[in-house]
Amino acid sequence: MSANSEHGLKVRREVMGDAFVDRALGSATDFTQPLPDFVNEHAWGGVWTREGLDRKTRSLITLSALTALKCPQELKGHVRGALNNGCTVAEIRETLLHCSVYAGVPAAIDAFRAAQEVIDDYHA
Repeated sequence: MSANSEHGLKVRREVMGDAFVDRALGSATDFTQPLPDFVNEHAWGGVWTREGLDRKTRSLITLSALTALKCPQELKGHVRGALNNGCTVAEIRETLLHCSVYAGVPAAIDAFRAAQEVIDDYHA
């Protein structure tokens, strides 16, 4: 594992939580293993560790992108990450509402549904 991959895995665990990362990595097969390796090295070890934006801002941007791409399942993990990074429920709500104008109301509806599940579990 490269230094960037190791650092990325550390950041990924800090943001997403050990249980989430363990589930993601534990389900990898010989066929799929290159993808989590790539994600750890380039997304978490390359982009998430750059200077210029704090983790809270990166989380809100990620929620916006996942809303626009209509990826509610992936968004759920990143809602938890956003909460772990200090985003408030109000900031998450406003981010998703803002996306409704630019990414479309149906995308925002799916994002709100996914986010609500995580917020309910997170605060339970």
